[in-house]
Order: sequence, then C-alpha cells, then structure tokens
Amino acid sequence: MGGLDPVPIDSGLGGSYYFRNDEGDRVAIVKPTDEEPFAPNNPKGFTGRALGQPGLKKSVRVGETGFREVAAYLLDHENFANVPATALVKITHSVFNINRPMNGGTPAHDHKPQVTSKIASFQQFIAHDFDASDHGTSSFPVAAVHRIGILDIRIFNTDRHGGNVLVRKLDGGTGRFGCQTELFPIDHGLCLPENLEDPYFEWIHWAQASIPFSEEELEYISKLDPMRDAAMLRGELPMIREACLRVLILCTIFLKEAAAFGLCLAEIGEMMTREFRGMEEEPSKLEVVCMEARRKVDEWEPFSPSVEQGEDMDFQFSMDVLGGYSDVIRSPRFNCSGLKGSFRNPLTKLVESMNEDGDDEEDRKEPSMHSSDRFSSADFSTPSLHRTTSSKTSSNSSMHAPNRSADEQLPSSLCFVRLSDMSAEEWHVFVEKFQELLKEALEECKAAAGQRMKQRLGTSCKF
Repeated sequence: MGGLDPVPIDSGLGGSYYFRNDEGDRVAIVKPTDEEPFAPNNPKGFTGRALGQPGLKKSVRVGETGFREVAAYLLDHENFANVPATALVKITHSVFNINRPMNGGTPAHDHKPQVTSKIASFQQFIAHDFDASDHGTSSFPVAAVHRIGILDIRIFNTDRHGGNVLVRKLDGGTGRFGCQTELFPIDHGLCLPENLEDPYFEWIHWAQASIPFSEEELEYISKLDPMRDAAMLRGELPMIREACLRVLILCTIFLKEAAAFGLCLAEIGEMMTREFRGMEEEPSKLEVVCMEARRKVDEWEPFSPSVEQGEDMDFQFSMDVLGGYSDVIRSPRFNCSGLKGSFRNPLTKLVESMNEDGDDEEDRKEPSMHSSDRFSSADFSTPSLHRTTSSKTSSNSSMHAPNRSADEQLPSSLCFVRLSDMSAEEWHVFVEKFQELLKEALEECKAAAGQRMKQRLGTSCKF
C-alpha cells in the first residue's frame, strides 16, 4: 500500500494505527491481533496473558477481537447500520510493536525497529466531526439509533458506549447541537462472546430507543435468518468458535420474536441487561428464559439419567466441598414468576461434573473438546497466534487452555447459563424450548411495561 508511514494511535488500550494515503489523509485503521489489551505485544503496557486466554471480557479471548470486527461488518447486511468496511489481513511494517525482554534495563521500544508481519483487522477510516460521548443525542436520527441497536442486539455487543459511535454533521452547521447528523458504529471487538454476559448499550437511555420500530425496520428484522448468518460466518471466518455462533443465533431469534411482539428497542435492551439488587448481580430476563430452557433440556428424557423410585433429588452438602469454586456457582436471587416450573439448582451440575471426574481419571488428564469448541486458536494460521503460555501464568493456562471456554479459565466470572457445553442435539432442543418460553416472558414484559405507563399517567394527574 502506497502512502506515508502509519501513525500509532494514542487512545485506547490496544495497539492501533492510522494508515494514510499520499496526500496524508487517513484511509484506514489497523489493529494487530497480538497488540490487543493483555496480548504479548501490546505497546501500552497492558500485557501478561497469552493469546487464547480471557481478555477484557471473560468470554472474549485475547487475540480474537479482530475477527469479531469483521463479523460485525459481514452481519451488517445492506450496510443497514453503517458499519465501516472491515477485513482481516496479513500486513507487514516496521511500525508495529514487538515487546522484547528487558536487556540491561533497556526498554523494548529503544531497540532498532524491524519489519514484521502480523494478522490485523483493517477497517475503513470514517471522517467524522464528533463521537456520541461529546455530542447531544437529541439530533441523532431515530432510524440511525434503531439500526445500530438492532445490530448490537444480534451480536450481543458488550461494549456499545458513546465513544464508539461516530457522528458526522450533514448540513454543514458550525455547532454541535441542532444539526442533522449521520451515525457510524465502530469497535465491535467485544461482540459475540462465548457466553451471555452483561451487555452494555449506551443507546438504551436515549429517547429514540423508546420509539416503536418503523415498518422498514420490522421488515428488515423479519428477514433475518440466524442459521444462514451462522453458516456464512463459518465459511468466511473459519476460526470463529461455535459458542459465538450460538450466541448470534439465540440473540437473533430473541430480536425477531420481541420485535414481532411489539417491543421497542429500549424494552428489548432492558430484557438483555442484568440488574444489581442488594449488591447481588441478577440474571437478565433473557438469561432467566435461557436458564429455564436449559433446565428443560436437562430433564428431557434422552438426556436425563434414570432415577430410581423413591430417590430423593433434594440434597445438601457442605460448601467446603466446593473449595475454590464457591465464588463461581452462586444461586442468585431472582423472580421466576411467569415461567412454569422451578429452576434447577446450579450446584447439582457441579456435583455431577465432580462425580464424572472421579469416575474417569484419564478424562481429567486429557479434557475432551466440546463440539462447540472445535475451532481452536491454532486454527488461526499465523505464527504469532501459536504462542504457548509462559510458566509465570496460572495453572488454568495449560496447553489445553485455548480449547476451553473462556469463563472456565477465569472461575471468578459469573455465568448463569452455558451455551457451549451442549451437544448438537441438546442445542436443537434448547432452541425449541427457548422459543416456547420466550413468548410467555414477552407477554409478562409487555404487561409490566403497560403497568409502568399506567402508573406514570395516573401520577401525573394527581394534585
């Protein structure tokens, strides 16, 4: 590529670079995968983990945000949300950072630069005037907010803040307020996690998100095909993990059902967002539905272990048995009203896994890969992604770590329901049960929203 030397970008936690043309104009932003936060060659001091270990988000591994940027672009059909063109490339330049061991107190950046090739996300640079964090949201078009929100829900974006929504003025006005604007969403490296986490949607508090979807938006949503999208990503990005695709399928189904039911963008986002009550993090309404669907899968006859007559399924045991896992498996307080049946105690799953480990010593030594994890980080054919974990990392970072679920490697993370450990047959049943339970949850949500509106209207009339 001709032009001037790339310019390192000071902002952000990872290494990123502006690429310019001969006139000095910025044309692209390049983010090497091995310079992400916590990656071995991060130029800003945020290192300490090997590629494939949990990153900023427990369910997004170090070195795997680049292909997520590409996935968001590929999923933005017809450029509906204005995601800039993005590709995964192999690129060579001496400006890229390589962290070398300290040599007599000399920092790595004092060494003579060398030309190096890296795998990186390569995204079109969008000329803009501001970002949404320093611009009044009242001028944002309703359609633009809706389109970004629709994308964020589909890809379960865990990091949609105002700083990654670029704003371009359209009418040539001089001020930041009262002018027509165009929005461009960027930075999708923390989308499509391997498990449901707590997403962050900045737009959930914007007035535009409470306006009903237009007919055009509803038609776009109705035509979304999650299975076709998953198949497309498997072909275009063979390194993507099956667990990420399950999140995509689940969230797209949820979006389609919720939109058809009449929920607005803000209501859908609220159903996906966790709440804190009494310093306890509670599962979102979406996670509650998933937990009940998972319980029904576990009780489904082909998967359920035979139970002898009179066997008492309720049992207690000391928390001492859990050891270091006592902070992982927590039974959060939440309201299960509106969903039939009681949720399975998550501790029973732990006991079953402990029993299975005790029955087969070889399985403990050589953990098998779930079908959902068949794409390991080694499938990403670049030398920089084959690094092994150093001896200074924890025991969780074994040679099998890249093949394990990210939240298994950091047991302190809170995961209410797993999608990655189901077989293909179990996953099929789970999706069916999820869709059945979702209708009831949507009815409850709509009724609660109507009650809140009724209370507000009633209060406003009191003197």
